[in-house]
Amino acid sequence: MEGKTIPQRETLDATLGVRYLKLEKEEVVAELEVTPRVHQPFGFLHGGATVALAESVASVGGFLNCPPGHAAFGLEINCNHIRRKSQGTIRAVGRPLHVGRTTQVWEVKVYDEEGKLVAASRCTLAVVPLEPRT
Repeated sequence: MEGKTIPQRETLDATLGVRYLKLEKEEVVAELEVTPRVHQPFGFLHGGATVALAESVASVGGFLNCPPGHAAFGLEINCNHIRRKSQGTIRAVGRPLHVGRTTQVWEVKVYDEEGKLVAASRCTLAVVPLEPRT
């Protein structure tokens, strides 16, 4: 991960149970167990949980590609939900489409255990300098 770490504290990722498997500038992979905790009222994976997973993967990838003293923040995300899921594990694979000085664009595809596409997402990030905290 080239000297960068992901802060470990009470985050949305921790609440959802996201597990990062691969952290590289060219690819970020994370898994999420589909349990009632991430279901919508009818017993299927909530689209919001899928989008949160996709944005987390894109944001971590963006962070890995930022120069020192900068961070990446989401500007826009879209997600096409292809297949429903009620149990098992989903895996999000994020890859950069564009890594620029001020923006990044990430494609995140979410698969089930059989490699079938569950969702496809694209996330645009802004790369901004961090102000020193006082």
